[in-house]
Amino acid sequence: MAAPVRDVDPLALEQQVCFALAVTNRAVLAVYRPLLEPLGLTHPQYLVMLALWDHLKASDGVASPLSVKQIAASLQLESATLSPMLKRLAALGLITRSRNATDERSTDVSLTDKGIALRERALEIPPAVVARLGVDLVELEQLHQVLTRVNAAALAAGALQS
Repeated sequence: MAAPVRDVDPLALEQQVCFALAVTNRAVLAVYRPLLEPLGLTHPQYLVMLALWDHLKASDGVASPLSVKQIAASLQLESATLSPMLKRLAALGLITRSRNATDERSTDVSLTDKGIALRERALEIPPAVVARLGVDLVELEQLHQVLTRVNAAALAAGALQS
């Protein structure tokens, strides 16, 4: 015998993907906050540092700069949104900002030695987040894959277009 079909209100708050994403985002960021505080970073600043550390790793440890536009693209942010974060990271001595030699309209961002060294301390963050969440690593990897597909679909549907 088939299970009875239940009426689901398509506007019920608990049925909304946007609600689930929003509350989960706030909760997960709250898990990160105390872990990032000893590093002197906010979560958005941490994301910028991750982008710069990824670039450093991809360039075999050679500290070549990334443009503000490149960082903004990798984080799916507007360049103007990055400016205050970059100023704060520069004030902390983690990065330098300089005008691009070939295009003065472009700003290059480079890790300082202090910014490169901070990566070692940051290696503790991912496992600490996993431990605090208490969610199986396989589930988190599956969630990451699904969210990546949802993000790609949203971008393909025109999200974030100016």
